[in-house]
Amino acid sequence: MALLLALMLTSRIAVLRWVAGAYTYCIRGTPLLIQVYLIYYGLAQLEWIQARWDTVWPWTYFKDAFFCALLAFALNNAGYTAEMLAGAIRETSPGEIEAAQAMGMSRWQIQRRIVLPSALRRTLPPYSNEVVMMLHSTSLASTVPAMLDLTAAASRIYSTYYLPFEAYLFAAGIYLCITFMLVGGFKWLENRYLAHLKPRTH
Repeated sequence: MALLLALMLTSRIAVLRWVAGAYTYCIRGTPLLIQVYLIYYGLAQLEWIQARWDTVWPWTYFKDAFFCALLAFALNNAGYTAEMLAGAIRETSPGEIEAAQAMGMSRWQIQRRIVLPSALRRTLPPYSNEVVMMLHSTSLASTVPAMLDLTAAASRIYSTYYLPFEAYLFAAGIYLCITFMLVGGFKWLENRYLAHLKPRTH
């Protein structure tokens, strides 16, 4: 979805740019918690959807709290990532595009073979930050009563055994370990796909 929105943001068609721009503006301009509430307490509670969520696809998913939270996180992440990709697409070196045109490539071939691979590689560093931020934002899923995520589990331990420090410290440790693995994975990808952009030492 982020890739599609990025292509719309950089399109020559004004309507596509306006639609994608309005979407990313609304997503980035409202808190993620409000978006979770709008989907779980708003969209998923509409009578029109509830009347169909036992039989009609895709409304069958909206009775699942996990799906509602996942949808909110996916829509939010797509809005931010689309702007990153669109910026990387706009910053593609004109020389690369001119070289592709000189070889006789069509506009879509240039996008597929030159622009998008280059933009995706250059977006890795900011996207890694977005992934880590989204991981930490998943703690907001605990605000949905039917959801039992890591933060909600720590809250239950606190309310049952009155051990707030131990429960939340353990939850923080798990988040820290997952973050460490994600950062390490993105560092490996950056070293593999962005090695040519590193300054030479000789």
